[in-house]
Amino acid sequence: MATPEKAAAIAELTEKFRSSGAAVLTEYRGLSVAQITTLRNSMREHATYAVVKNTLTKRAAAEAGIEGLDEHLVGPTAIAFVTGDPVEAAKGLRDFAKANPALVIKGGVLDGKPLSPTEITTLADLESREVLLAKLAGAMKANLSKAVYLFAAPLSQTARVVDALRAKVEEQGGPAPVAEASADAAPAEADAEATPDAAEGGDDS
Repeated sequence: MATPEKAAAIAELTEKFRSSGAAVLTEYRGLSVAQITTLRNSMREHATYAVVKNTLTKRAAAEAGIEGLDEHLVGPTAIAFVTGDPVEAAKGLRDFAKANPALVIKGGVLDGKPLSPTEITTLADLESREVLLAKLAGAMKANLSKAVYLFAAPLSQTARVVDALRAKVEEQGGPAPVAEASADAAPAEADAEATPDAAEGGDDS
């Protein structure tokens, strides 16, 4: 039986999964506390970045109805829970990983659909919601209903980003995104800054 502390950690992670339009799993082994803090701060507008414990995260994902993450929950794991623009969050992780190779993007989920590392990189290459809105405002002034729809609907809560991702991958001649196939070692101090379960360490494998 889970202890009260573990139960609380699972409940918190479950809520994070449910309230996030996307989640990206990363391995942070080799990053310093300062680097993790920099990454967390750089993503603050679009996501929260937290070190998690794999066993608790598996249970939380199951309770939230999220599938396709278990295979990535090995080794030290930190998750970017995306509450803003998933494209901007993906860009932030991609750019940070380029400058800091110790950060490894392992996989993720977008609107309930599993994403591979390649698909997350492709997502980062898409235009942000702000850019799309700017183009829409300039090219479709006569059709304001479309602009109103986009302003009212967050990108992560519509099929637009998944469709754009699928089109981008097909254009590049890569494999079909999972969304289409489904039919439709950081210092221990870093854990103290993360979710309650992080105190037990990110790597429980």
